[in-house]
Amino acid sequence: MKRKTLPIGEQAQTESGVGMGEALGQSEVFLEFQDRLSRVARINRPVLLIGERGTGKELAASRLHFLSERWKGPLVALNCSALSPTLIESELFGYEKGAFTGAERRRIGRFEVAHEGTLFLDEIGTVPVEVQEKILRVVEYGTFERVGSSERVEVDVRIIAATNADLVALATEGRFKQDLLDRLSFEVLFLPPLRERKEDILLLANHFAARMAFELGREEIPQFSDESVSALENHPWPGNVRELKNVVERAVYRSDSPLITEIVFDPFYYPRGEHRIPKQEDLSQETDRLSIEELLNKPIKEAIRELEIVLLRKALKESRFNQRKAAQRLGLTYDQFRGLYRKHHEEFH
Repeated sequence: MKRKTLPIGEQAQTESGVGMGEALGQSEVFLEFQDRLSRVARINRPVLLIGERGTGKELAASRLHFLSERWKGPLVALNCSALSPTLIESELFGYEKGAFTGAERRRIGRFEVAHEGTLFLDEIGTVPVEVQEKILRVVEYGTFERVGSSERVEVDVRIIAATNADLVALATEGRFKQDLLDRLSFEVLFLPPLRERKEDILLLANHFAARMAFELGREEIPQFSDESVSALENHPWPGNVRELKNVVERAVYRSDSPLITEIVFDPFYYPRGEHRIPKQEDLSQETDRLSIEELLNKPIKEAIRELEIVLLRKALKESRFNQRKAAQRLGLTYDQFRGLYRKHHEEFH
C-alpha cells in the first residue's frame, strides 16, 4: 500500500522537539565540522553523527535537515535509549488495532510521521538487532509493515543517526548489524568536544550569559572576570556545550553584579565553596599517612601524585570540606586548588 501524504509538517516538527537552534563557534575544528555538515546536508543520503554527550548531536541533525531539500518536510526525532526494547519497534513503525494488549486503535509510527522529511534516531546503538533488521529494510527499500499487520507501507524518509558508542566494535561483536552500519555511514561526522574548541568557550559563555541576563530582566550584559575566564577555559568540560550552558547560566543568576567572579562547575557544591555532603565512609576514613621512606621508593611522578592526594584529603578534612578554606591551608588560590582537585577527582568519589 502506498503511503499517503499526511498534513503534518509544522506539527511534526513541534512534536519532535527539534528546532533549528544555534551553532556558535570560530575555532578551526568547529568551522571545519560545519563545512562538512553543509556539504553533506544537500545529499539525500543517511548521515551518522558521532560525538560525546552534550556536543550538540541533535542540533547538528536539525541543521542537516534544514539545509537539505527536505527542509519543508517534517523533522522527527526519537531517542532510542529512552525506550525499552519492546517499545522501540511500535514507536518506529506503528501498530494496528489489536496488535497487542492495549492497542485499542491504529497508531502510525515515527517513520510514517517523517514521510518526505527526516528521521533523527539518537543513540541508535541501543536499538535491538531485530529492530535493526526492519530499519535496514526501510533504508534499502523504503517499505515496512506496522506491528500486527502484513500490509506494506511505503515511506520516503532520510535517516540521520547519532551515537556516542563504538558502532564498529558493536558490529564486530554481533550487537549491531554490519549491513545497517554500512548503509547509515554514507557520511560519518565526528562532533568535536568542547575541550578541542578552546577558542569557542568564551564566545559561547558570553552568548549564554547574555541570554540568561535577558531572561532575568537585567539590563546590563554580564562580563567575566579574568579569573572566571581562566577557570572556564581550563575546565575539561566532560559535559561539553550542555555543561557550559548550565555552568554559565548558574553563575549569572547567582551573581548580584554584572561582573561574574565565581564559577561553580558542580551544582552539588554548597554556596561559598563548601563541598557536597561527603559520603559516610569519607567522614570516618583516617587521613592517609605516607612515610618519607615509602615516597623515596616510588617513581617521582607516582610519589608526587600520592603526596598531592594526601595533602588534599587532609586540607579538606580540616576545613570541613570547605574548598576555599582548604585552598588557604595549602597556600593555593581557589582556582589552583580546583585544578588540583579536578586532577585527582576520582580519588574523592
